[in-house]
Amino acid sequence: MSDKAMPLDDARKDALKDTAARKRMAALFDSDTFVEVGALVKNGCDGAGVITGYGLVDGSPVYAFAQDTSVRNGAVGAAHGSKIKKIYELALKTGAPVVGIYDSNGAAIDEGLDAMAAYGDMLCWTNNLSGVVPQVSVVLGPCAGCAAMIAASADFVVISEQAELFLSPGDEACGAKNAALSGVAHLVEKDDAAAVAAARRLIALLPSNNLSALPLCEFREADGADAALEAAAKAMDKADMMKIIGSVADAGSVIELQKDFTKCGVHVALGTVAGSTVGFVAASDSGKVCSNGSSKIARFVAICDSFQIPVVTFVNCAGFAAVNGHAFRGGVREVAKLAHVYAEATTPKIAVICGAAYGSAYVALAGRGANADYAVAWPDAVISALSPATAVAFMEGDKITKDKTRAQVEAEYAANEAGAVAAAAKGHIDDVVDPANTRAAVVSAIDMLIGKRVSRLPKKHANIPM
Repeated sequence: MSDKAMPLDDARKDALKDTAARKRMAALFDSDTFVEVGALVKNGCDGAGVITGYGLVDGSPVYAFAQDTSVRNGAVGAAHGSKIKKIYELALKTGAPVVGIYDSNGAAIDEGLDAMAAYGDMLCWTNNLSGVVPQVSVVLGPCAGCAAMIAASADFVVISEQAELFLSPGDEACGAKNAALSGVAHLVEKDDAAAVAAARRLIALLPSNNLSALPLCEFREADGADAALEAAAKAMDKADMMKIIGSVADAGSVIELQKDFTKCGVHVALGTVAGSTVGFVAASDSGKVCSNGSSKIARFVAICDSFQIPVVTFVNCAGFAAVNGHAFRGGVREVAKLAHVYAEATTPKIAVICGAAYGSAYVALAGRGANADYAVAWPDAVISALSPATAVAFMEGDKITKDKTRAQVEAEYAANEAGAVAAAAKGHIDDVVDPANTRAAVVSAIDMLIGKRVSRLPKKHANIPM
């Protein structure tokens, strides 16, 4: 062989040069497992502006692409789109998750409609694979227009604080903070490394596809969990619902999602219970769920249902609150969406009524007829068609006397007519459990329901109230 490098050697050296995108891919995958696909694909004399391939994340196969701004500013053109399309095709054939790392300056304008066609292919594949394999978008730089639509279509969106996510160049609020407040971003991380690490944590909790079993991991119970649950039960009006979730879940396993989306104290999180993945919903710290909170819960439960992840809902909800006091501003629509998703979901659904569960909130979140497979309540929970104050005003007013105040009558109604034991006696809940025994009840229920299979009526898809 001569000293002169062969053309193939030159091509490989150029294609495999060290870039930010390649470092991100290396950080995503387990050490020495990344295999690049389409490394030599070019657009004329330039590379395609994206690195694609597969490897292992926490020991499980995953496909990924990382846009590469060192080549044509990562601009999306025909070659770029063809490489990403190949990754989606392989993910479909093998049933493995897809992670997309976004950082580009938009379409390759010199390719015109070919660039738009590339975006169209990416958008089509992302949405058609939705619910088949888990998809995680990691936004680490500019992500605009069509790319923003594609990234936001994933099951989970992780964004770094330095990144931008927007539809139009004129959008003023295009940073990570706005993505979090609007509910587009599930996790906001400090930098690239933290964002990629967060994607790894999410992937480790998810099954490979909609037909795979949930991953299992080693676990231990949270320290002081029993005492924390008992303390919460004694002061539910001040209880931190995330602490309740953390006390039932395995120690250190909980990842809260869309933390900054809504101010009504609604929480959604992934974690593990006895080593197996569970989706947690808590409604709510404030006692009422707003329209954004309803949307947040609906989206999360739909994702869990897609991958047969059991959902455990902790209920302390006196009802639903309209946006700015106006029900027509999306309130009824979003609540209907929430109820639709819960009722249609066939994944195991367990409800734990910690405090209040009144009227429509009880029906939508914990009612067995509409959604819950197994519902339990803490001894001091109040389960009623009406709030105790309203019920007394309409039905128990004659019991208010000079010797018994309205507050006393309301307390009696809550304890007797609307108490957990009364609800269990009528068959509206399955059991009353001491707060300290909540984890054991949840573990038992998940074990019982893990083999759940439900066939729905034949239809193309449900007509969810968007």
